[in-house]
Amino acid sequence: MLLDGVDHIATISHDPARLGAFYAAVFEAEIGETHRHGQQGEETMTVFRIGPHTELNVFTIPSSDEADRQTPMWHRGRLDHFGLHAASREAFATIRSRLVEHGASDGTVNDFGGAWSLFFRDPDGLEGEVLLPKDGRTEPPV
Repeated sequence: MLLDGVDHIATISHDPARLGAFYAAVFEAEIGETHRHGQQGEETMTVFRIGPHTELNVFTIPSSDEADRQTPMWHRGRLDHFGLHAASREAFATIRSRLVEHGASDGTVNDFGGAWSLFFRDPDGLEGEVLLPKDGRTEPPV
């Protein structure tokens, strides 16, 4: 397999501190600091590490009411995006090539500090991301 599981799931919350306390108490999650994120200046992101290479990326967006929508199952809308964990540098490069070949990505590899990232859109239009920890390497896996 080219993937090694889910890297992260992005979600929206009005209160990441409350949510983080819950995940820390119940799942022993490691809760990171909240940082500014995005272009608009109002958005923040807090990373909850919930496994060896799995995170919840919790966003706050004051102008969005999406976090208030708690409707019955199958009426909650789609996830914002999901992140997949590449199994290796070679797997990342293979996935990148295939995504470009299928017109799902332009192939841009982003440097997110601790990881390399590649965004794509699936046939339904849902955004996905493939990530690979940098492990001290400075050259992208392409």
